[in-house]
Amino acid sequence: MDMQGQGGTCRHMHHKWMPLLVVLFGLTFLLGDWNVFTQSQVSVIWPILVILGGLAKMKHCHCCGNGERE
Repeated sequence: MDMQGQGGTCRHMHHKWMPLLVVLFGLTFLLGDWNVFTQSQVSVIWPILVILGGLAKMKHCHCCGNGERE
């Protein structure tokens, strides 16, 4: 079953996690600068986002060539 969309990219939702985590990472620091989050909250949130990103990258993708790009 071919799961490739236009331009050869996979259409599965789990491929959108990494860009979402990057946006959340940036928003964490931006909201910290705007004093929406305290410095201690930012100090807890950003490592969690990095860990989640690492775990997402470690997941073996079976839908588009086992994680390998052609």
